[in-house]
Amino acid sequence: MAAEQIRKYSMIPDKTTEQQSPRPKKQRSVKKAWFTKGEKFLYTTGLVIIAMTMIFVVQYSSSLDSVNRDIQRVDSNIAQVEVENNALQAEVKELSKPSRILAEAEKHGLSIKNSNVKQATQTN
Repeated sequence: MAAEQIRKYSMIPDKTTEQQSPRPKKQRSVKKAWFTKGEKFLYTTGLVIIAMTMIFVVQYSSSLDSVNRDIQRVDSNIAQVEVENNALQAEVKELSKPSRILAEAEKHGLSIKNSNVKQATQTN
């Protein structure tokens, strides 16, 4: 017992006390992830699919808009050609009148022997 009391006051640390009271170890704080690996994979896959769908929709919309512009251009060209055709048909009717033809014939020195002139084809 006397040896134990001396050890208390001595500068040499007691080996038994070190072993009995170990220093508390720093525990690594394991941060819990917000998402698991599987969830991250699913979210990433979902985002990629959504992005690809958005790109597809934009491309489809762009091509559809381009086709609509081409259709409008063709329609306007058709309308313009129809107007020109109507003008030319009116001009043909005007130029094919028998009185005008007779006037042009007399102007160039032709004369009609029979006064009964008939039109070979009728125009509408």
